[in-house]
Amino acid sequence: MSFENIEFLALLVIPFMLIFLKGKNGANLEEYFNKELFKKLIVGGSLLNKKLRYYLLLLSIAFAIIALTRPYINKGEIKVSKEYVNLVVAFDISKSMFAQDIYPNRLEFSKDKFYSLLNNFKDAQIAVIGFSSRAFLISPLTSDFNTLKYLVKNMSLDYVTLKGTNLLSPLIVTNELLKSSKNKALLIFSDGGDNKDFSKEIEYVKKHNIKVYIYAVATKKGAVIKEGSKVIKDKNGNLVITKLNENIKELAIKSGGAYMEYSLNKNDIKKLVNKIRADFKKNQTKISTIKDKKELFYYPLLVSVILFLIAISSLKGIKR
Repeated sequence: MSFENIEFLALLVIPFMLIFLKGKNGANLEEYFNKELFKKLIVGGSLLNKKLRYYLLLLSIAFAIIALTRPYINKGEIKVSKEYVNLVVAFDISKSMFAQDIYPNRLEFSKDKFYSLLNNFKDAQIAVIGFSSRAFLISPLTSDFNTLKYLVKNMSLDYVTLKGTNLLSPLIVTNELLKSSKNKALLIFSDGGDNKDFSKEIEYVKKHNIKVYIYAVATKKGAVIKEGSKVIKDKNGNLVITKLNENIKELAIKSGGAYMEYSLNKNDIKKLVNKIRADFKKNQTKISTIKDKKELFYYPLLVSVILFLIAISSLKGIKR
């Protein structure tokens, strides 16, 4: 038999010390209770004398302390295997993602879709990166989705630049994060940037077995980019209008992944999750070990309650 909180055993000194003091000084039970409370406890008299009540109360305390130590019988360990998918999620945080053609803006809309992804993808370990002209790690692979929600919600934008969107940078980071996996999955939330030719990115994903899933967050009509209260203009003074770059679809399709344009439908992310899950068929297995133990604390707790009730009850009153 083992104890979960063995340190509580030290408290057993208290009832044994009181028993010793009782035997030495002839202490009465009334000394440890308020007079009015004591009268209520023993109303009607009892067949038990004061000394026996005192010892029963101390024994009740002793068994309560033993219950606090949570004794248990260790039956060994059980190994549990869990299948899961490793996925990297990349957020485009370039200036164009602050365009408001999608409410409240493209980046915030992407975050909401990410939260929906977490709710529908419990059998996954997810890493998060942010990128614009270069990529940076927000979180390594984890199944702690509450932490991921917090990190994405408070995602730092210190690396946001006006140099455009470099789609190669999240691919390189994904390859490093999932280097132990034969096949790698990357989901990108982006408006597609300004690049018209993705041949370099396509060559990279084929070489490193990365399947890219694109969730396109922009409209074909486009919108201006606001920076504070000002609207961004080019060097000639013309308004900069950023639109959906549909060329990014080629990267997703040729990598063996999937392409999806933004939607207000709450089930669109669920469909994307099912696609990723089907492509990878939970090709990772995680072994966790749990202890198989039988808790025994309720036995001393039951004895403690019974002794306490006997110590404070009126047996004469019950008899009558």
